[in-house]
Amino acid sequence: MTHTVLIVDDSLTVRMDLAEAFEVAGFRPLLCGTVADARALVRREWISIAILDVLLPDGDGVELLQELKTNTKTAEAPVLMLSSEADVKDRIRGLQTGADDYVGKPYDTGSVVARARELVHARLPPSLERDAVLVVDDSPTFRDELRRALEGAGYVVFTAASGEEGLRAAATHRPTALLVDGVMPGIDGATVIRKIRLDAALRGTPCILLTASDDRGEELRALDAGADAFVRKDEDLEVVLARLGAVLRRASNESADGSALHAPKRVLVVDDSETYLQVIASVLRSDGYDVVMARSGEEALEMLAVQTVDCILLDLVMPGLSGKDTCRQIKSTPNLRDLPLIIVTSIEDRHAMIEGLTLGADDFIAKSSDLDVIKARVRAQIRRKQFEDAHRRIREELLRSQLEATEARSARQLAEARAALVESKAKMAEELERKNKELEAFSYSVSHDLRGPLRSIHGFSHLLLEDYANVLDADGRDYLLHVRAAAQRMSDIIDDLLLLSRVSRAELRRAPTDLAEIARNVAAELQNRHPDRTVELAISEGLVADADYRLMRVVFDNLIGNAWKFTAKTPEARIELGVMETERDGDGNAVFFVRDNGAGFDMTYAQKLFQPFQRLHTEEEFSGTGIGLATVQRVVDRHGGRVWAKGEVGRGATVFFTIPRDERGGSR
Repeated sequence: MTHTVLIVDDSLTVRMDLAEAFEVAGFRPLLCGTVADARALVRREWISIAILDVLLPDGDGVELLQELKTNTKTAEAPVLMLSSEADVKDRIRGLQTGADDYVGKPYDTGSVVARARELVHARLPPSLERDAVLVVDDSPTFRDELRRALEGAGYVVFTAASGEEGLRAAATHRPTALLVDGVMPGIDGATVIRKIRLDAALRGTPCILLTASDDRGEELRALDAGADAFVRKDEDLEVVLARLGAVLRRASNESADGSALHAPKRVLVVDDSETYLQVIASVLRSDGYDVVMARSGEEALEMLAVQTVDCILLDLVMPGLSGKDTCRQIKSTPNLRDLPLIIVTSIEDRHAMIEGLTLGADDFIAKSSDLDVIKARVRAQIRRKQFEDAHRRIREELLRSQLEATEARSARQLAEARAALVESKAKMAEELERKNKELEAFSYSVSHDLRGPLRSIHGFSHLLLEDYANVLDADGRDYLLHVRAAAQRMSDIIDDLLLLSRVSRAELRRAPTDLAEIARNVAAELQNRHPDRTVELAISEGLVADADYRLMRVVFDNLIGNAWKFTAKTPEARIELGVMETERDGDGNAVFFVRDNGAGFDMTYAQKLFQPFQRLHTEEEFSGTGIGLATVQRVVDRHGGRVWAKGEVGRGATVFFTIPRDERGGSR
């Protein structure tokens, strides 16, 4: 179907530039230079998406946006704001009014078209918008076989017999995804993907590299070229379809939050100097960045509440909310803390640098630095975050695709014979056990290699503090104490990671276990270590479960330990352990709980609590490695149970878990 794009801008150059780009992409553009023209056109035309300038000769683009959102005819059409207006207030106003995205001028035409296509595609029902897949392969037999499989799965399919033909087809059809053979005459598959990644209008297209090679290094070369996934040709076509579905889901999620790996990057520059803002904005825009300017820390936080960015340049000294306070608030907000943040200041002060980095800033640079240096630092921080996110997605995707492939094979085997399914599961269990053993061996090896340097760091810093105390000034002693604290924290992380790997392959020794006794022992040890603390303990009696005593000790070391830690700033601290008398899970299992009245947490992040390294409080507030709750979940999973949590900021938290019955009895 042909989509209609309404373009409202008082610049004829902008209108014609965008109209040409959208026509090539298969849209039908409708051009207006004023608010009045746009209103008249909307009355007689249906639109798929609107692109609005903010400042128009006869009105305000944000007010026109509001009219579109309240008009039943246009309310569902996505709106992309496009303006050169520097004031962040207009950007915030547009996004709060209902704009789906906001792009500053000067813009990249291909990126605007690509973003518009994503927004339109996201609003259409699957029955009206099918994913189009381009298959590039020089083998007619395999190409036709894959085409039939894809069409059977509901995809629109285009094919090409060479890399050159594939690039031309991609530019013409703008497919939703690309499947390309790794080895072809002329341009090979890796080169095709690299060229796709260099095309502003196509760079976000998910790409899967196909290969008949047995070389394990082929996968690394595919990912290095920019492929989103890698599939061997001798795999069943169900595996290819599963991989394709997975990369399309991931691409859809990335488009929804504006964080696609290859999309133009947005930089927030926060500075009270208008001159410096304009200079930095000009330099960054020349490198293709979308720049958002804020004149204060308050403006920056207001903007971040409605639109995400990829990097922040933050002045240290500003009136009102200072750069340090702004940095502290950003790094203490869960959905913002991972954003790369560079402090930029005209103050040449080592103490300010150390304080900024301690607050969580990722880099620190003087305003007197060469502007090329600032560009390089921004580029480096964004690439670091990109690679971290990409590697995490790749790991998750590989695990997910392996699971999907296994499920597909299991489904076929079940249809053939139940015995074959049992055998397959047994092999999978053996493979998982082997991988767990390899993981544990690797963990011990790495920990051994890390502990040597850590002991040296800890020992030599201790000697410096002991032997040179009379020549060290206060700052030097403070720096050494920071070094020792960091070394100790690294040692704690290593211990927790080793415990996590051991739990993954521990053999259960289930027996009737008194959970209340374990909890009292843990609490007593904590009280001995912290005699100055007064904590009210309410531990119910008769909490018995068929469980492994050693592993349940691990659970309560973490749950009681967390409750003890997070009530440290609570005047009347209380920790409670019990069982929900009137509530059981769907399988009839008792629900145990550990409750405290401490710092609590925002329920928005409840699903992330049990992932490794998920910390919802800063190190300054509450120390920890971020492994404890992941270990608790692993132990409960080993028992066949489940774990979840509820909390409220400042009102405490409750962790619930179940230990299901086993063949020898039950939990009560």
